[in-house]
Amino acid sequence: MTIDSPNDIEGLKRIGYVVARTIEEMKKHAKPGMTTRELDAIGDSVLSKYGATAAPRKLYRFPGATCISLNREVAHGIPGKRKLKGGDLINIDVSAELDGYYADTGHSFQIPPYEERIVKLCDYTHRTMMQVISQLRAGVKLNLVGKIIQAEARKGGYRVIQNLCSHGIGRALHEEPDQILPVFDPTDRRVLKEGQVLTIEPFLSTGANFAVEQADGWTLSVPDQSYAAQHEHTIIITKKEPIIVTTTAAGF
Repeated sequence: MTIDSPNDIEGLKRIGYVVARTIEEMKKHAKPGMTTRELDAIGDSVLSKYGATAAPRKLYRFPGATCISLNREVAHGIPGKRKLKGGDLINIDVSAELDGYYADTGHSFQIPPYEERIVKLCDYTHRTMMQVISQLRAGVKLNLVGKIIQAEARKGGYRVIQNLCSHGIGRALHEEPDQILPVFDPTDRRVLKEGQVLTIEPFLSTGANFAVEQADGWTLSVPDQSYAAQHEHTIIITKKEPIIVTTTAAGF
């Protein structure tokens, strides 16, 4: 969507706060011995508390309120009976709707005990996301997103999961601009416009270039023994630095 009024900004900030708060609570409660279904129930409870609706369940009949991916899973992991273990790499992705506005956020982290290479992967992926966001302005070519992700991954010694993309969002979970590639595409001549709303979500890996759909029809995993991390913010494009809406800093 493109912002039409201050009400749009406030609406996006409200749902952005809710999904960010949901991830905060889920991360705080993620402990060894807990099932991913129990962790998902915590997320579902936070969304309900604020009157928000889980987007994957509402739009796609996803069997959970949130996506919880473990270890070799990259995205869209289904909450279930699996129990968290110490040392697990976990990704939580939360998208939801409130009052007609959508926001989407994701966070990868390791459950203690920590392993340096996993922590480094998660931290570096977050820095990559923030590096992309800091460079986006109205008038900038959209393919700058992929250019920066690709360059940062190479600099850090990582690879890019190329078949998972950023996307437009706002009045729906997926909108134009769609297929914002995580690698540089010189043929993409689209230009960012003031007020556009989109996600930035790099997926970096220690080996794989692509994620593969599993037999459950949802989960995407690496096809080898590498690890992958993702971080995601929903942002509003301005003439200066973008507004990050998926944060609890402002409070609601």
